[in-house]
Amino acid sequence: MSLKRRFERATKKVWRLNIKPDNNTLLRLYALYKQATDGDCEGRARGGIKDRAKHKAWFKVNGISEVDAMEQYCRLVKSLMG
Repeated sequence: MSLKRRFERATKKVWRLNIKPDNNTLLRLYALYKQATDGDCEGRARGGIKDRAKHKAWFKVNGISEVDAMEQYCRLVKSLMG
């Protein structure tokens, strides 16, 4: 199965997790997803605490390639599935 297909499946599986991940894991999932789909984070953080936390998490993964971000995302989702 191609990486892109595995990534698409992982993005659907994450919504069906039995247990909600902790906030740090959710931020990591968000950051890897955004890096894989939109590339590097640009601009300054705006909005409230939640938006700033998401921006900061995404900024931390700047420079990671689309392929690496997809692979890391898939591994993380797999580890959450148990």
